[in-house]
Amino acid sequence: MGVLFAVLQAATLVLILAVLYRPLGDWMARIYTSDRDWRIERGLYRLVGVDPRSEQSWPAYLRGVLAFSVIGVLFVYVLQRTQQWLPYSLGLPAVPEGLSFNTAASFVTNTNWQSYSPELTMGYTVQLAGLAVQNFVSAAVGIAVAVALVRGFARRRSGTIGNFWVDLFRGSFRLLLPLALVGAIVLLVGGVIQNFNGFTEVTTLAGDTQHLPGGPVASQEAIKELGTNGGGFFNVNSAHPFENPTAWTSLFQNVLMLAIPFALPRTFGRMVGSNRQGYAILAVMASLFVISLVVVSALEAAGNGTAPQLAGGAMEGKEQRFGIFGTALFGSTSTLTSTGAVNGMFDSYTALGGMVPMLNMMLGEVAPGGVGSGLYGLLVLAVIAVFIAGLLVGRTPEYLGKKIGPREIKLASLYILVTPFLVLAGTALSFAIPGVREDVESTSIWNPGVHGMSEVLYAFTSASNNNGSAFAGLTANTPWFNTALGVAMLLGRFVPIVLVLALAGSLAAQDKVPATAGTLPTYRPQFVGLLAGVTILVTALTYFPVLTLGPLAEGLN
Repeated sequence: MGVLFAVLQAATLVLILAVLYRPLGDWMARIYTSDRDWRIERGLYRLVGVDPRSEQSWPAYLRGVLAFSVIGVLFVYVLQRTQQWLPYSLGLPAVPEGLSFNTAASFVTNTNWQSYSPELTMGYTVQLAGLAVQNFVSAAVGIAVAVALVRGFARRRSGTIGNFWVDLFRGSFRLLLPLALVGAIVLLVGGVIQNFNGFTEVTTLAGDTQHLPGGPVASQEAIKELGTNGGGFFNVNSAHPFENPTAWTSLFQNVLMLAIPFALPRTFGRMVGSNRQGYAILAVMASLFVISLVVVSALEAAGNGTAPQLAGGAMEGKEQRFGIFGTALFGSTSTLTSTGAVNGMFDSYTALGGMVPMLNMMLGEVAPGGVGSGLYGLLVLAVIAVFIAGLLVGRTPEYLGKKIGPREIKLASLYILVTPFLVLAGTALSFAIPGVREDVESTSIWNPGVHGMSEVLYAFTSASNNNGSAFAGLTANTPWFNTALGVAMLLGRFVPIVLVLALAGSLAAQDKVPATAGTLPTYRPQFVGLLAGVTILVTALTYFPVLTLGPLAEGLN
């Protein structure tokens, strides 16, 4: 019965995504290629002093991204620091400085790492005006950057890659807001709460008094998943019955997380004039997703270890209403995208099962990845793949009619190196600096030994890849982790964006090279296999040594 239910869940998810692929992908292509502006967009263009018909070079586009993001960080920080004076603060005090910085960096970078219990730390004004707004605009920024890179492949001899403000507003108002509204209504029907009731005092069956938190949860839950954000309204995120009441709402949240990332290859194919190229990118994403899901489901179902065998299954940290497969599906989805939401605790997975979500993030979250970031991450890997193929056959590598020269391969290589550097450096410094190491080991790590090592490694992997999930056995609300993880989130988001936009500008300036008999067909199964192999190989070579010190050592013990 359990296997049949798992198959039905997976089949339903695949069917829904297949139905959405073409209309949603085509809709996004029209959004970013249309020459018509909505009235609300024209008003915003006048407000910020932007000419929507004026396109930007890649440095100007980047300046828009960075300026908007800096303002976002400052705004969310100030909201938290002045919370006690805001309406609907629920009597909660101002958020401390270090935690305010970490949270502001987290939500602006689409990471949504939370080192606190949201229902006990943030009032409704901060949740709505600060965090929920960033759920929309940080997702819109990611899609905008991806679209700018696609334009780089599609254009010829162009000095521009679009207009950031146009892409930002269109992504917010034409894509994310309508879909989030529909998603919130469905979640309301499914039992997710939506109110401004504060804390309600109830009497339990045992006669004790309990305070149940309320809040505008459904509206935030919808964009949290749709924008691959992940920050929960409650501390236990989508494991909380007020956020995720039933098995079908959990499946629907998987659909929200995957809908845009899996449809973006269709948008890519339409914008470059070849749907086959989109199908090739989709095939890589889907293949890696299936591999991850099968592996983690098998490891959790096997339940290796004394405790799972005695309990009859690896159900620690999992909800009965979701089961092992429902938890594995949600965990794979949230870490293969940049969502980071959870309906179970990764810290309670089996040792090797808990390594899979970590590996999902180490892949660069490209299967299918976050909204926008997954597509541009995989396109950068495609540049690496065609370069390797060109070396093997002794030809100048080309992708979509654009030559991959020294400048392009340097930008792509630097992109690949950014997050591993942040992950490994952050983990190493946590154990190498004497004062920091003693503080981490004494106040942050609940589980000593190799599992504690895995918790710290997971934290920096999550922050640097802008995922936001946690192993749940690490106390991260400390001066070191608030600062180090905040810096990792900012660098892990914006350094790759700088490189992607520089790559987009370099490609847009080129003319198209006509295809010849020696041109590598990048829409055939051979290229799909090559790109998937490059994605896995880059991860294996980079992270394998540190994995042997943590989850591999624990799992093989």
